[in-house]
Amino acid sequence: MAERLSGRALGLLAMTVAVVSFSTSSSLIKWSDSTGSVVAFWRMIGAVIGWWTVIAVTRVRTRRPAPTATTWRLALAPGLAFGANIALFFTAITKTSIAHAEFITALTPLVMLPAGAFFFSERPNWSALRWGLISIVGVTLVLFFGPDQGTASVSGDLLMIGVILLWTTYLLTSKQARAAGVGTLDFMACMMPIGVLTAGPIAAIIAGSDIFGLTAKGWLVVGILTLLTGMLSHGCIVFAQQHIPVATISIMQTAQPALAVFFAFLILGEEVRPPQILGMALVITGLALFTLASSRSATISTPATPVEAV
Repeated sequence: MAERLSGRALGLLAMTVAVVSFSTSSSLIKWSDSTGSVVAFWRMIGAVIGWWTVIAVTRVRTRRPAPTATTWRLALAPGLAFGANIALFFTAITKTSIAHAEFITALTPLVMLPAGAFFFSERPNWSALRWGLISIVGVTLVLFFGPDQGTASVSGDLLMIGVILLWTTYLLTSKQARAAGVGTLDFMACMMPIGVLTAGPIAAIIAGSDIFGLTAKGWLVVGILTLLTGMLSHGCIVFAQQHIPVATISIMQTAQPALAVFFAFLILGEEVRPPQILGMALVITGLALFTLASSRSATISTPATPVEAV
């Protein structure tokens, strides 16, 4: 019994670390004063080095086989989607407010429910979608009651719509890979370098020769994000999955957008108006109720919110 409680406590701690880590990433991207897509590209390169270092160490210690050709094939579609997603997400963060970006992408689970039913013949609890209406009202408040002299823009908000679509594609295709038996380590090690194939060209198109011209702050952020979100946070989520229910993980992740806005206030001084705070509360409440209602159906797998995009 004590071991079970200890495992649950460690799982909750791991998820707390993951959520807080992901929450700081948006502010760090904007704080870097660098082109978002360029930060994304080098963050992907750092993650490739990190995951393949883990692969090399485990091969030496346990003689673990390298990822197979089948694993690479299954990781192709999610890798391409992930690379494009992170490049657009990092770009959008520099073009709109953290509040707009985080609370638009928070709607991803509402897109995933019908997508899972269509592509995987899942039998979701459709009644759960009614709680999603609360979140949509909340996002509307966040979008339309921002400060007059804020950092939000229509172009940045539209980019976040593309981010949602790409992240949904990643979740759907990665689910296929995991259903085929691909392990977490092999999947991440193959998916990351494939992601460079889309993140790189997007960065080159947006930044041109500046792709090699990161500021000192930019390189610092790349290093922090590589370790913090590229390795530590993903590892914490994988660990948490072994010790606490998926529903608990999903509910904890609903706090990530609000925490991101809090860090944006602390790090960047971004202003938030009272109606937006009400909207944020509605988004979190709606997503939490949506997750709880969805988890009551044994045949639905509630997707994580898009915190793992970074």
